[in-house]
Order: sequence, then C-alpha cells, then structure tokens
Amino acid sequence: MKGNKKIVILGAGESGYGAAVLGRSKGYDVFISDMGVIKEEYRDLLVKDGFRFEEGKHSEQEILSASEVIKSPGIPDKAGIIKKINEKGIPVISEIEFAGRYTNSKTICITGTNGKTTTTMLTYHILQKAGLKVGLAGNVGKSFALQVAQQDYDYYVLELSSFQLDGMFTFKADIAVLLNITPDHLDRYEYKLQNYVDSKFRIVQNQTASDTFIYCADDAIIEAEISKRNIPSTLLPFSIQKEKGMAAFVKDNQLNINIQNQLLHMSIFDLALQGKHNLYNSMASGIAARVIDIRKDTVRESFSDFKNIEHRLEHVMTVHGIEFINDSKATNVNSSWYALECMQKPIVWIVGGVDKGNDYANLRELVRTKVKAIVCLGTDNDKIHEAFGDLVTDIVDTKSALEAVKISYEKGRKGDVVLLSPACASFDLFKNYEDRGWQFKKAVKSL
Repeated sequence: MKGNKKIVILGAGESGYGAAVLGRSKGYDVFISDMGVIKEEYRDLLVKDGFRFEEGKHSEQEILSASEVIKSPGIPDKAGIIKKINEKGIPVISEIEFAGRYTNSKTICITGTNGKTTTTMLTYHILQKAGLKVGLAGNVGKSFALQVAQQDYDYYVLELSSFQLDGMFTFKADIAVLLNITPDHLDRYEYKLQNYVDSKFRIVQNQTASDTFIYCADDAIIEAEISKRNIPSTLLPFSIQKEKGMAAFVKDNQLNINIQNQLLHMSIFDLALQGKHNLYNSMASGIAARVIDIRKDTVRESFSDFKNIEHRLEHVMTVHGIEFINDSKATNVNSSWYALECMQKPIVWIVGGVDKGNDYANLRELVRTKVKAIVCLGTDNDKIHEAFGDLVTDIVDTKSALEAVKISYEKGRKGDVVLLSPACASFDLFKNYEDRGWQFKKAVKSL
C-alpha cells in the first residue's frame, strides 16, 4: 500500500466528522462508514461537504483498502470488521491520535473512572478565565480533529475515556491527570481489572522528564500501579488523607495547592463544587492550572464561580422545601456512591436502569444512614430490591421519569432531597443519560 493515502473512518458522529474534515485538509482520500443510522445533523454535514460515506453497513472491500482506519471509541475491538482490519495489518487509531499529529498545542489530558467531565470542564474554565487560547475536546466539546483543522488553539483540555486511550500510540499528554480507577466497562477488557488499569495508564505513555503526571494518592489501585512502573515525568500527587509530599492536600478545612513552594489555599466551603469527590476534582484542576503558571487569584475565582455540568449533581429546583437533584450521568455504582456521600439531607433516591454487573455492597452503609426511601426507575429492579430491601422498607417500582418524580415528591418532606443518581445505564427506558436527565427535570418542573 505504498503511497496510499486513504483513510476510512468508522462511525459518523462528532469525532468521525471531525476526523473526516481534518483528513481531507491534509490531502487524504476519506471514506466514512457507519453500521448504524447516522444522526441527521452529521449526515447533513457530510452531504454538504461532499464526503463519500455509507450507513447501515460496512463495505469490506472499501474499508480493507485503507492505509489507516480511524474508529469511533464506541466500536469494540472484538467487532467483526475490526478483526478483519487487524488481520490485514491496517493500523486502527482513535480520532485523538490522528488529530495529535497535526498540532503542536500543549495538552492537558484527563482520565479516570469517575469525575473526568467535571474536572475537564473546571480546568477549561480556569484556562479560559486566565485569558488563554484554549480548546475543549475528547468526550466533551467539539471534536479535537475539527478544532485542529479549523481553529487550532494554544492549549487543549481533553477528557479521555479508556476506549479513546486504547487507540492512542504516539500521542503524548504534556500534563496527564488520573483521577481514580474502579472496575467499569470490564466487558471490553476480558473481565480483567488489570487490562482496564493498563488502559487507563496509557495516559502517561510517551511522557518525558519535561512532562507532568497528576494523580490521586488516595486511590490504592493507582498507588500500587505506580510502584510497578518507571514513569519519567514529574509526579504530582494529591490527597485529602495525607499532607507530606502532596502537591495538593486538605488541612483544617483549607484546600492547599503547593507547586514549586508557591502555596495557594482557600476554604473548602468557598468552593462551588461541594462534596469529597469534588475536592479531588478541584485539586487535580488546580494543580494543572498552577503547573502552567496561572495566577493563584484566577484559580481561586474559578473555583468559586464554576457552574457544574448538566446531569452531574445538578440542582434542578426546590419544591415546597424538597430539593431535586439531577445526577443522571451517574451510570455506575462509584458515581452514585459519591452522590450519596455528599448529600447532607435525608434522601429519596431514584435508582435503576440497565445494570452493568453492579455490586451494590459499597453503597449499603450510605443507604442505611442516609436514604429514607428508594424509587426504582427501570424495567428490572430485582437486584436493587435484593441489595437494599433489608435496609429500606419503602421501595417502589416506576417505569417513567414522570411517575418516579411524582412518587418521590409524595414520599419527600420539607428538608429532604430527591436524588436521581441511577448507578445504571439508561437505555431500557431512555435514549441515553441526557434524555433521562431532561425527562427528570421536565417532570420536576411540572410539579
């Protein structure tokens, strides 16, 4: 295939369209293939821009003539077409890997099982407030490739999933952030935790002594893994349990960030993001900002005026003294643990959906001490009843957001909180977690 400059893009969503635009601008022959139905907004763009594409199928002859394939992170490696591409020895990469070849911008790359989006958005907020020319990409914002093609920035803040990291080989994070590792998506990793851990640690691949690795020192899996690896970059750990050797720590209700003996501190009660999990997110963002020398006052201001992302511990409204919180983005047990942990009021908990092999044992103590009633929102709630039936006597089943909100409101009293934090995927009753969150908010506003 010498001289062949044909790229095939599998998946015609945000990342696929962006990769197509960048590929064409760099002189590639581009073909886009999507096994599903392409969303109207992207189909319209592909038609308008005159790209060759197909949907509802994968034409093997067309695909297997590529010099390189860029695949959507949602396509598993065990998919039939990927196996055939691999058999032919055609490289398969992610949109992030492809875009990274064509920019010299500084990258702050954030991964972890939970907290990625909040930390990414907070870091982006700080850099914007500092007046830097910064792009937001990866799992949030516009496609990295599209931004590189159309308006390249000086900095990019990238939220990276394990699936995106799996397709990255020569790409390097100037600042890598690893928030936490708990079992998730193990069906994509042969049900082996170590495979998932290895995937997350790709965030530090290709780093050199001039780069930075920011990580949570309170995460036992991360700490154990670091002890086994020789990571050449500058290591900047953060913790709420210890102070010595930490780049960020909490002491006497003060958040402290210490970079090159320059100490930034502020009261944890002045942070816009409350809860233990958000202390970790704030520390990671603050360290990254201080590494690139953003002023301490700018970091403090950003910490205090940041507005959290939609569907992540989002205050919807208070109705007759009952607060309603939308945490629809909590699609695993660990995310719901954080949500329950940071609530300071008695909880009516809306939980359920498509169970991803959940182990609810870690939630039992929080449920016992904080939850007064459980409203299940899903088609199969047996596992939730089994997990918590001996702790909470008031458990009911519902089949719609409207019904769940109505019943939760009836069970709540002034001073309570109704928390939608499902710990499960959404696609039994909803299109996705956003749809679930929007329907929840609509139902609350109809009370």
